[in-house]
Amino acid sequence: MARGRFRKQRDPEGRMSLGDHLRELRRRFVIAAIAILLGAVVGWWKYSYIISKVAEPLTEIDKERGQAIASLNFANPTDSFSIAITVGLFVGVIIASPVWLYQIWGFILPGLTRREKRTAAVFIVAAVPLFLAGCWLGYLTMPKAIHALLSFTPDQASNIVPADVYLNFVLKFILAFGLAFLLPVFLVGLNAAGVLPARTMLKAWRPAVFLVFLFAAIMTPSPDPWSMIFLAVPMVALFFGAVGVALVLDRRRAKRDESAEWRTVPDDQASKL
Repeated sequence: MARGRFRKQRDPEGRMSLGDHLRELRRRFVIAAIAILLGAVVGWWKYSYIISKVAEPLTEIDKERGQAIASLNFANPTDSFSIAITVGLFVGVIIASPVWLYQIWGFILPGLTRREKRTAAVFIVAAVPLFLAGCWLGYLTMPKAIHALLSFTPDQASNIVPADVYLNFVLKFILAFGLAFLLPVFLVGLNAAGVLPARTMLKAWRPAVFLVFLFAAIMTPSPDPWSMIFLAVPMVALFFGAVGVALVLDRRRAKRDESAEWRTVPDDQASKL
C-alpha cells in the first residue's frame, strides 16, 4: 500500500481536509485513552486507600451520630469490582491530565500562527496545575457537601448509602471542580483560534460572574457562604485573567493584520475594505 495514501492532504492554502482532521482527532483520542488506562493501573493498585479517603466524611458522621449508622453499602456481588474500575479510571484521568490536555491543545494549535502559539503556550502549561488545583479544591470541599446533604436525615435514622451512588457523586464532584478551573484555558484557546474575541468576553462579564457563583453555590451545598466564596473567587479571577490574555492576543493580531481594522468599525459605518 502506498505511503502517500496516509499523508495529510492539504489544499493550496495549506488547510487540512475534513478527513485529515478526523484522522488527527482519532489519533490524539487513542493516545489520550492509552494514557488514561495506564494511569488507571495506579488507581486500581491504590483502590482500597482511595475508597477509605473518600469515605472519611461518612466515617466522621457515623462517629458523631452514635447509634445511627452512616456507611457505604456494597449490595451486589459485582459492586466491588465495578467500583474498582470506576476509581481506577478516575485516578487515570487525573494522572494522565498532562497527556490528554496536551492532545486537546495539539489538535487546536496547528491552525494558529507561531506568535499565537507562543502566547497561548503560557496557558497550555498552566492547564495541568489549574486542573489539579481544581480537583484538590473539590476534594477539600467534598466533606462539607456530604455533611450538608446528610444533615437533613431525621434523628436516629441511618444513611446506608449504595457505594456506587456515593462514589459516582464524589468523583464527579471532584472532576467538576477540576474542569471548572480549566475555563480560562479554553477561553484563551477559543480566542487564539479566532472564535471568541476578547471584547465579547468582556461584555459578558456580568452573566459570567453570575454563572460562576451559581455553579459554586450548586457545587458547595453547605449552610455557610464561605465554601461558595472559596470556590467562586478563584474562578472569577481566572476568568478575568483569561480576558486579559485574550486582549493581548487580539491586539497583537490586529497589529499584524492591517485588515483587522474593520472589526472595530460600527455596524452603521463603512470600513476601508
